[in-house]
Amino acid sequence: MPQRSKWQSLPTEAINPLSLAVDKTPTAEIVDLMVSEDKKVVAAVQRERERIAHGVEIITASVKKGGRIILVGAGTSGRLGVVEAAEVPPTFGTAPAMVQAIMAGGQSAVFKAREGVEDNYEEGSRSISRLRVTKKDVIIGVSASGITPFVRGALTRARKAGARIIFVTCWPGSELQTFVDLIIAPAVGPEVIAGSTRLKAGTATKMVLNMLTTISMIKVGKTYGNLMVDVQTGSEKLKDRARRIVTIVTDLDYDDADALLKKARWDVKAAIVMQKTGSTHASALKKLRQSDDSVRTAIGGEDIEPRLKELLGIKD
Repeated sequence: MPQRSKWQSLPTEAINPLSLAVDKTPTAEIVDLMVSEDKKVVAAVQRERERIAHGVEIITASVKKGGRIILVGAGTSGRLGVVEAAEVPPTFGTAPAMVQAIMAGGQSAVFKAREGVEDNYEEGSRSISRLRVTKKDVIIGVSASGITPFVRGALTRARKAGARIIFVTCWPGSELQTFVDLIIAPAVGPEVIAGSTRLKAGTATKMVLNMLTTISMIKVGKTYGNLMVDVQTGSEKLKDRARRIVTIVTDLDYDDADALLKKARWDVKAAIVMQKTGSTHASALKKLRQSDDSVRTAIGGEDIEPRLKELLGIKD
């Protein structure tokens, strides 16, 4: 009998031989099974190490030239892109326009599934056109199955605009690899519930996107050591984090750190440079611009690691 389903042979649709009787399996055993399956995700992502590193290089080069990161997806894949776009600005102090997400079905589909919107190739293409993508931008297509028409349409249009394209999928054999700059494809195997890609595929995708965005932000100077020195201070929790970072780096006490941050207009990087170099706020900002936004460079290459080790009680 000829095969009529184009999805049937996809690894994301495969039946997992370890969960055939899951509906009559004791609850605790299902927990064990899912934990065991999720352990495979880390290994699958690790196998994509070199490709992820290359993706970081592509994104870093784009950001340094003023380019944007635009994530495109549908369903779980799209929502994971939305999470990245929402969380990068407050974590790393980026402009909202720098990291954006396109979700098949629009904003309402983030909160409530809209079946069928993922099949609209033309709307995927239009969604990229509306953002006026250029060759400076990086488009990250996200599709667990590797064949989502909405994502395909978006990437095809982005390619015509000359943008760099990274494709994140859980199907290594996706034919989309023929016209993207890089494909990252952790092969996680069949899900505990056949076709439920919000499980292992979703976890793997989240890991990959975390790495692409986080490491890229590290490489463009958004951290000092592992401290979040570009954090936006829009809440009391984040203001407290800013004060603690300044106390760690400068050895000021908590109240003095608060006073310094107020002078620096709650710019953690500027506050550190002001204290370390005796600069005014304006001069500190100039030093940071001249140092490619790197705190370490702006204060003369001083390492933060010894201070952090001391704080943690780590002896060399």
